[in-house]
Amino acid sequence: MLKARYRWVPGLLLEFLQAPKPYSTKKCKIVTAGGLRRGAARAACCRIAAFAVSKNSLKHKGDPRMSSKHPVIAITGSSGAGTTTVKRAFEHIFRREEITPAVIEGDSYHRFNRVEMREAMKKAEAAGNRHFSHFGPEANLFDEIEKCFKTYGETGGGKKRYYLHSDEEATEHNKRLGTSLKAGEFTPWEDVPTGTDLMFYEGLHGGIVDAKTGVDAAKWVDLLVGVVPDVNLEWIQKIHRDTKERGYSTEAVVDTILRRMPDYVHYITPQFSRSHINFQRVPIVDTSNPFIARDIPTPDESFVVIRFRNPHGVDFPYYLRMINDSFMSRPNNIVVPGGKMGFAMEIILTPVIDQMLAGKKKR
Repeated sequence: MLKARYRWVPGLLLEFLQAPKPYSTKKCKIVTAGGLRRGAARAACCRIAAFAVSKNSLKHKGDPRMSSKHPVIAITGSSGAGTTTVKRAFEHIFRREEITPAVIEGDSYHRFNRVEMREAMKKAEAAGNRHFSHFGPEANLFDEIEKCFKTYGETGGGKKRYYLHSDEEATEHNKRLGTSLKAGEFTPWEDVPTGTDLMFYEGLHGGIVDAKTGVDAAKWVDLLVGVVPDVNLEWIQKIHRDTKERGYSTEAVVDTILRRMPDYVHYITPQFSRSHINFQRVPIVDTSNPFIARDIPTPDESFVVIRFRNPHGVDFPYYLRMINDSFMSRPNNIVVPGGKMGFAMEIILTPVIDQMLAGKKKR
């Protein structure tokens, strides 16, 4: 017997019947109110169908654990990749859907504070290691990341701390904790707040797997989202950010890029094969020499390639209708204008998160 699900939409009560795939608006029973036109009701019903399809597209082997009582969402991408843009899109979703997240900052799982990292780099270089970086296991607490995800998924609790990037952040947390910490240091470990709806991690290693140490943080993540710009664009963004906002010279930033390359290849890029959805911004202007680029390509000068690891059940026709000028490039890829990146994220990710929380409530 078919089960009915209800979802309120302004002016409508939509009853979506969970019939076998393929989903169709014909399986929606619509009750109009306020004299709305039939077409508007059917369009709204299409959106409800998209919610159901999005849920089923991520319920196959190797995809998010939709039955998790305490869901974990991780956004992973290298420094300068634009993960902050994705974080902002999630903040909009959380606010609109009235979701309370436990926010975890990836930088808080670095092994060393700023001063200690400089000393560690000097020692590594003196020992002949010119590839010691924030990307690799020597400078990070991979085991603690896995422990954090596992503990939250099982209990809804755990430990967290903050890395203080600036004097402003140090002042804020010193006031909250009664400490006298400086920029570049970590706050003490503290309990993850109780009563949160899900965990939200944003950083370098949300999908990290390290065979040498037996760490597999990715297996505890319900929704892993990769942010992967074209590599030259990534370098342009990093060079501009570090020179203009952090005061580094271009030569120093290029040296950092080169030093990080082995760890980037071995620890950062493999995560994007594990992610459930990737957002990759690709410029449509010349970025052939990123080290002399004067400007970062604007969103209007780029496209975003969105790749679904498992395209089964994804309602691509719905996304193509909703996102102007979008098109399919492969069976599991949809391409959208760069300026629509945030909108596309919210259209695609909102139903997935809603279904994760619906599964939580059933447990």
